Amino acid sequence: KPSAMVRFLPPSLGRLVTLAVQVRLHQDRLSTAAVGAGDVRPFAAATPPDPLAVAAGSTSHRAVRRAWAASPVEEGRGSKRKRLRKFLFGSMPKMTERKGQSPLVPLESGARTEAEKPVRAGEALQRLMDGNERFVSGNAEVLKDWDAAKTGALAQYGQAPMASVLGCADSRAPVELLFDATPGDVFVLRNAGNTLSNAEGSMVGSLEFSVNALGVKLVLVLGHTECGAIKGATATMLNAQKVGAQPAQSTLDTLLAGLSPVVEQAQLDLDGTTSDKEIADQAVAVNVFAGIEKLLVYSESIREKVKSGEVQVHGAVYDIATGKVDFLGQHPRLPLILGMQTAYKAGR
Repeated sequence: KPSAMVRFLPPSLGRLVTLAVQVRLHQDRLSTAAVGAGDVRPFAAATPPDPLAVAAGSTSHRAVRRAWAASPVEEGRGSKRKRLRKFLFGSMPKMTERKGQSPLVPLESGARTEAEKPVRAGEALQRLMDGNERFVSGNAEVLKDWDAAKTGALAQYGQAPMASVLGCADSRAPVELLFDATPGDVFVLRNAGNTLSNAEGSMVGSLEFSVNALGVKLVLVLGHTECGAIKGATATMLNAQKVGAQPAQSTLDTLLAGLSPVVEQAQLDLDGTTSDKEIADQAVAVNVFAGIEKLLVYSESIREKVKSGEVQVHGAVYDIATGKVDFLGQHPRLPLILGMQTAYKAGR
């Protein structure tokens, strides 16, 4: 008899079967209870009660056996195994095979897994803009529908973020929140001053990974107002102008000294007659474009993709007082930067 497969299970496995049934049919129990209470909707009246829903309300092995006996019988080779698998775990999500990736990837999980197609730079930028508008207006919505299933899909089936963001480590500038993004949407890197200090640094390597391995088409360098690193670099540079450069006493001093050219450029942009605060405010935007330029100089793979039009690198500044992101576009000297690198390679 069909019920024999369950009747002669060891006690421990029998308890596991019972638990699996209870978990899978939690919602069915609720709907069955509604029918018993007289809450019968038109579609429910034409649907016979699921025998497994009855078993889910009991911890006895007899209820599980009865449910097994009443479950649909399948014919053909391996039908018993298929029937038991379906009995325990229900219908599996629709899967597809993709070359070079895990053989089973859900087509529709609600999260940006490897099954998702890459998002073009323009579309990704618009999504970030729309997300920031929701954040500013207090209508952030994407996390409202987030659940454990989406988290599990990302863990099991990989990631396919729509954009990479290089932001500042400042706690007042949480990248995912200000773009109203879910886990898996944005590949985020953060450090003090959103700076790229050298070609071999973890920031450049991580951005190359996001572009070359994950298929990201948009890189956003994101600064913010009232940046502590920029303020510190401004004070360091102005002090050096008065008393001369001082030897670095810490790694932080080295980082701030590396931002001095950004502050000097901001001072030149303002004719050198403004206050320390005005220089620091101007340096925030200058630092964003300096970050774009360094990325294109240091990373040949990203530079070539930008040159071909496959990838775009944009700048933006986040206002910590209003929550609004000011999108600055691509580097104003982009053709010159790309052309200089081409000439340098040809002359080597």
